[in-house]
Amino acid sequence: MNIGEVAHSSGVSAKMIRHYESIGLIRETSRTLAGYRQYQSRDVHLLRFVRRARDLGFSLEQIRKLLSLWDDPKRASADVKRLAQTHIAELDARIVALTDMRDTLVALSKGCHGDHRPDCPILHGLAES
Repeated sequence: MNIGEVAHSSGVSAKMIRHYESIGLIRETSRTLAGYRQYQSRDVHLLRFVRRARDLGFSLEQIRKLLSLWDDPKRASADVKRLAQTHIAELDARIVALTDMRDTLVALSKGCHGDHRPDCPILHGLAES
């Protein structure tokens, strides 16, 4: 398969496939004599794995670890679970931070009349340290 076909089948853009290759997240594939990349069905499966991990918010470094574990038939599932639980904790912290941001913006927005007057509690709130 060429890169366009793999991009379509995996749901990962050709640009991202090239990026993942350039950073070593996925191996560089073989090329034709004309220099075109050639992919196999395993590459599609691998890219779907990466896309799904990205959809779940894993960082590229975490995905690199997951791929390493995925390729290791002697892996301990505890290692995979530990990585997932660490990510869950990170997501929980981000949820708390986002909720705090939202609550602050809601409070500031409620205090603003939103009319023709120049006084704006939102701007005052943003100017506070």
